[in-house]
Amino acid sequence: MARRVAVIGAGSSGLACIKCCLDEGLVPVCFDSSDDIGGLWRFKENPEPDRASIYHSVIINTSKEMMCFSDFPIPAEFPNYMHNSLIMDYFRMYAENFQLTRYIRFQTCVCSVNQRPDFSHSGQWEVVTENREGCKEKHIFDAVLICIGHHVHPNMPLKDFPGIETFKGKYFHSRDYKNPEEWRGKRVVVIGIGNSGGDIAVELSRMTKQLFLSTRRGAWVLNRVAEDGFPIDLQFNRVLQLVRSLLPFGFFCSIGENRLNHRFNHKLYALKPKHRLFSQHPTVNDELPNRILSGTVCVKPNICKFQGSSVVFEDGTVEEDIDLVVFATGYSFSFPFLSSPVLNVTENKALLYKYMYPPGLERPTLAIIGLVQPLGAIMPIAEMQARWATRVFKGLNKLPPMDAMLKEIKEKAETMAKRYVTSKRHTIQVDYVPYMDELAEQVGVRPNFLGLLLRDPRLGLSVLLGPCTPYQYRLRGPGQWAGARQAILTQWERVAKPMQTRPVPEHVQSYTVSLLLTVSGTALLLAVLYVKHNNPTFLQDSASLLNSWRMYFAEP
Repeated sequence: MARRVAVIGAGSSGLACIKCCLDEGLVPVCFDSSDDIGGLWRFKENPEPDRASIYHSVIINTSKEMMCFSDFPIPAEFPNYMHNSLIMDYFRMYAENFQLTRYIRFQTCVCSVNQRPDFSHSGQWEVVTENREGCKEKHIFDAVLICIGHHVHPNMPLKDFPGIETFKGKYFHSRDYKNPEEWRGKRVVVIGIGNSGGDIAVELSRMTKQLFLSTRRGAWVLNRVAEDGFPIDLQFNRVLQLVRSLLPFGFFCSIGENRLNHRFNHKLYALKPKHRLFSQHPTVNDELPNRILSGTVCVKPNICKFQGSSVVFEDGTVEEDIDLVVFATGYSFSFPFLSSPVLNVTENKALLYKYMYPPGLERPTLAIIGLVQPLGAIMPIAEMQARWATRVFKGLNKLPPMDAMLKEIKEKAETMAKRYVTSKRHTIQVDYVPYMDELAEQVGVRPNFLGLLLRDPRLGLSVLLGPCTPYQYRLRGPGQWAGARQAILTQWERVAKPMQTRPVPEHVQSYTVSLLLTVSGTALLLAVLYVKHNNPTFLQDSASLLNSWRMYFAEP
């Protein structure tokens, strides 16, 4: 009989897991407490308990070519940075194309996931679920894939803000923010300068009387729009990664910081942090500098305390008559349906081999999918994790012994601690290209660069020098996709397509005009050099020269 796999969550990671199970001949059964697919990316006016929630205007920070599933490109006409509604449209296309929804049981909560008594032999799990009528059901599965993400439980550090209980205005977590209209003409404080904090501050500042953006450490702010107008994440290629690995960390940070300061001086805008560029997950926001420049956003330090309707900042300044405080202070993750012997989470830290596998299991039949914070898109990473996990479940790939897994976990944690500032989000931080290659090596789908350059130089150069798009991991090995080569060679066309919405006339110069301009420029340069080095006598008498010009231009 085919092995049955429980997939918990029907967001982007869950959909990828269902697809990968089917590719490997496994039978997926997906449970989701909501009534639709999409997870984080499905906007709802009223947040559901224990579920991620977004505001109405959310636009993704990763471009479509970098965020798509590796064998299903996003339509060319879709914009490069998509609104959440378009992301949902893409998920529906993906689910329909591969017939995924038939394997999903909606409005079904997972109550518990426990090892069966014979787990050491069978590797099986007992999963208890509860449907919307309150009826519980017990299931037996050969493996489990957990795809609930890490934006579920809002982090509200109220204990760090003395006097918050005296605050006369309203306060809530960014998870509960939906739109700015009701705050027109109000005075608002946003705490936190991550991506959500920056976006909400910018949006609210168009409505509010004044918006104060409070940050403990400051941040380096990246632009979505890079050189020549292309999405910035298309620069994440293997050449950049090679340069990064060869240069000293501080020197590489300096190069990046100089480029960012060339756009706007972070010190001048009161945003410059103490940490280096690659020591924190950066903030991506095109509009924040403009809002600061216009005065509609005022950057402030950390809050010292609340006093009624006033907010006291650590620099001693006080802002009065504050109507709203938005805590954009991140999230905590946990797995309440898992017993602690299986996976224990403490302060957003979980002991996981390659951020996926609990190392203490006798049988590797459970994996956590999508529990990473990359500088890049999560969708291709979750898909690659699922491709590997399903092959491990089938016994086609093996995990190393527990001591080897524990050693690598410790080394990664030490490396992260040296590089990043202490923060909950950095416990699961990964670099996109190295992590994707690391997983691809396990699956057997990492591109063979030398082979590509010898057999297909055009494709090989596109893989090496172009963006590290997900299609690269479908060129060979398990799950090879016949359309991968064409997808890579046409990726720039899909980038350009949504922006080419009107014909733009080409400025064409004839060969004669171009030649004339070239010859004239060369002659002028030679004349200047001749005058500089030979100092002709007719230039020495400027008065006689002017008189000769007057005689020449005088009317007869």
